[in-house]
Amino acid sequence: MPPMRSASSPGPRCPGPLPPLMPANRPSSPAVSRRAALATGMLGLGGFGLADLLRLRAARGESAASPADDPAVIFVWLPGGPPHLDTYDMKPDAPAEVRGAFRPIRTVVAGIEVCELLPRHARVADRFSLIRSVSHDFADHGGGHKRFLTGRAPKEPTGFVNDAPMCGSYVARLRPPRVRGVPGYTALVDGGRAGVDTFSFGAAWMGTSATPWIVEGDPSHPDFRVPGLTLAASLERRIGDRALLSASLDALRREVDAGTGLAAKDDFDARALDMLTSTVAREAFDLSREPDAVRDRYGRHRFGQRALMARRLIEAGSTFVTVVMEHPGGDMPPDCTYNWDSHAVNCHIFNDLVWRAPFYDQAVTALVEDLHQRGLDRRVLLVVTGEFGRTPRLEHQPGTHTKVRQPGRDHWPGAQSILVAGGGTRAGVVVGSTDAVGGYPKDRPLTPNDLWATVFHHLGIDPETTFPDHAGRPMPLLPSGRPIGELLG
Repeated sequence: MPPMRSASSPGPRCPGPLPPLMPANRPSSPAVSRRAALATGMLGLGGFGLADLLRLRAARGESAASPADDPAVIFVWLPGGPPHLDTYDMKPDAPAEVRGAFRPIRTVVAGIEVCELLPRHARVADRFSLIRSVSHDFADHGGGHKRFLTGRAPKEPTGFVNDAPMCGSYVARLRPPRVRGVPGYTALVDGGRAGVDTFSFGAAWMGTSATPWIVEGDPSHPDFRVPGLTLAASLERRIGDRALLSASLDALRREVDAGTGLAAKDDFDARALDMLTSTVAREAFDLSREPDAVRDRYGRHRFGQRALMARRLIEAGSTFVTVVMEHPGGDMPPDCTYNWDSHAVNCHIFNDLVWRAPFYDQAVTALVEDLHQRGLDRRVLLVVTGEFGRTPRLEHQPGTHTKVRQPGRDHWPGAQSILVAGGGTRAGVVVGSTDAVGGYPKDRPLTPNDLWATVFHHLGIDPETTFPDHAGRPMPLLPSGRPIGELLG
């Protein structure tokens, strides 16, 4: 993954208690015609913002169907490949060049240990499970992203442009949101990382309507805004006659109330227009609606607030939310790196984990606990993973920034660890194991396809469902893979 540097943002606060919160009832959005949308300049992300629009138009008062029983997924993506040997699959008896600098600690579940840098994980291990035996054959970031996210061996082992759909695209098509105006499939990413091909999130033959609504930026920053849901300042300055604008929007409302449908040239535009004309999305993205204690528990940093936003989107009616955790925010030490790509040339892997792990530990465990406390632990499946693991044997090279010799680990698709929680899956379980140095599966070898088959099982999606590819050939969602039986409740 290409390294990035970041401006400062607030660091984490000490976590407080995590009180349960009740989701609010939110209205749905009506259909709007393309002609009316164009007349008011709303279509597309550069148009009128939701806040201004809603001050000028009356809501139809429709009640959205409750999504309480709909299955959903929060998919936490850790680009670069987190080191399994230094997090969830430690080998304390291995040689020093393998085991690293940290020691495992016991958790509340007998027989499950995690890295000492993850003390919150240790306290909630009875609410998640670990998969330690997933592997594949693609060691490049691009190839690894495409192999993991699509369930297929990519034609090109490098680069991030998909030649098959990211599995979330199937969810977008087969499990659209029941609540109008909320994005069914969303990806939350750092600023400058909004390209659909940055992380191989492309939809390939599923088309643009099956790509995620990508929201970039730092939601912990007080000035954070979701593009498309607020009025652009440049446009606002050009609007001098608010009465004329109000009249135009009144006309729009009348056309909406007449039941005129949207004949959009592209489904993506339709989704954008739905979001612009509904209170649902604005409220879901508005973290100020959360009590301070909840925001503090997640952490006032990118990882934490992005995870909290994912939970809010799921409660609002989203079906699949990808949370990309690269840079946690704040000042990055000079011997650390932007994401999880912990080569020696990029960072001192152990110093990087000392800096990064507390943010990660806080955000992931808050999400696990919150899903349980809010009664979402059966409806919502949480998956936390990267594209591969890291090499068992440490390397030592001069760092690009530090210019001093330091330890790191290279790409390693031979083994990786994945955290799974909720979705009615069994908790406190470890699926599979690796050999004495964490290099390859020792028992219960699995592939990314088995994970995706488990995700589809939770969503009630048949992985043998077919869609035509670019050549018109029927392609199943997954060419192989079975739900992981040890996790099924």
